[in-house]
Amino acid sequence: MIEKGILDLVSTPLGHLGDITARALDVLNAVDRIAAEDTRHTAGLLRHFSIQTPCFSCHDHNELERVEQMIGYLSRGESIALVSDAGTPLISDPGFKLVRALVAEGFKVVPVPGACAITTALVASGLPSDRFGFYGFPPAKQSARLKWYDDLKAKTGTYIFYESKHRLMNSLEDLMNVFGDVDACVGRELTKEYESFYRGSLSEVIQQLSDLPSLLGEFVVLVSFNESEEEADNVFDESISLSVKELCDLLASPPKKKSLAAFLAERTGHSKQDWYKSLLTLEDA
Repeated sequence: MIEKGILDLVSTPLGHLGDITARALDVLNAVDRIAAEDTRHTAGLLRHFSIQTPCFSCHDHNELERVEQMIGYLSRGESIALVSDAGTPLISDPGFKLVRALVAEGFKVVPVPGACAITTALVASGLPSDRFGFYGFPPAKQSARLKWYDDLKAKTGTYIFYESKHRLMNSLEDLMNVFGDVDACVGRELTKEYESFYRGSLSEVIQQLSDLPSLLGEFVVLVSFNESEEEADNVFDESISLSVKELCDLLASPPKKKSLAAFLAERTGHSKQDWYKSLLTLEDA
């Protein structure tokens, strides 16, 4: 039984139609109307599942115009489902302005979970999944893109982006310039017949993609960056001169981390704080 006067945010398959949920089919069958990013695309999905619910468009260019129209529908007790072309609505797709307006008006908005390219790529990437962020599409112009990447670099975790086939290689080169040769993964055509994952260091991923005859499909880019590890690497990337006596003293009676940090700071010129953080990082490794 579908509640009336509510908006359902219905996730649809990324490519494999078998990924649609039973709940999504129930909702799409039961609502009064479906608001679709592209009615022609959604019509194919509905035909496949023999769903005859009428559709109307709701995309980037008419979303604000649709707000008043949908308020009217919902006020009359109708139910509406919002779908994007693929995946979860609002994730780099239209719908945010609509949802914000309906929530402000007091209407009920219900998520109907399902496929999402972000999590689909993340779980298969081989990169850390305990802390991650999604940042949409990077800027098209290189100067803006480089600054954008540099601003993001302060955050530790796995970064997830969407990128077009036309800009993919340039975007990866810019990532390399800003982040260095970090661990990376590029997912292509997720859940579709030619689904592929390219994993390794960023330079290795770039080489794998360069070896392809052509870049076709839709791409999800993931890179893993740990600022504390980079700082630790920088601190330890130098030789330290110790006399035999000093080395023997350290081995015979290992000092506490604070004392060792002070000793190393005196020998290297790095601060005690930097060395202490680095020693903690080594202890946790």
